[in-house]
Amino acid sequence: MSVRALIGLGGNLGDVRERLDAAIAALDALPGIAVLARSRLYRTPPWGQTAQPDFVNGAIAIETTLPARDLLEALLATERAFGRIRDGERWGPRTLDLDLLTYGDELIDDERLTVPHPRIAERAFVLLPLADIAADAVLPGMGRVRDLLGAIDTHGCTPLS
Repeated sequence: MSVRALIGLGGNLGDVRERLDAAIAALDALPGIAVLARSRLYRTPPWGQTAQPDFVNGAIAIETTLPARDLLEALLATERAFGRIRDGERWGPRTLDLDLLTYGDELIDDERLTVPHPRIAERAFVLLPLADIAADAVLPGMGRVRDLLGAIDTHGCTPLS
């Protein structure tokens, strides 16, 4: 059985646009994952720690036969393959960030995975790219992407050409 999942992408170190393109291609090449759609890329101000370069963010929709936790492991392995080192620093600079935002209409909350991602509704850098590819998607327990986006400030988030 396959499931549609939404994944947020971002980074702010090095050639992020090239890395995001390569990471999307790498995910699409994995068994059990097919990329269905990708958003535009957005330049966005940093969240949390603001003394760092702006981020480039996007989103993809995938079809997957992987269970949610296996998909999470595939995302983490892809991050590592592209130079991501998870050192426990929250909201710091990174080469690549891949977040499992939704996994079908499932609600998952355990020590390794929370889906939908708990802070989607407050983050323009997530909602803007999602609106490009899934504006009418209903995020379980949160609402429709389009409505959530209309309720937040998107100042500072600009599409890249």
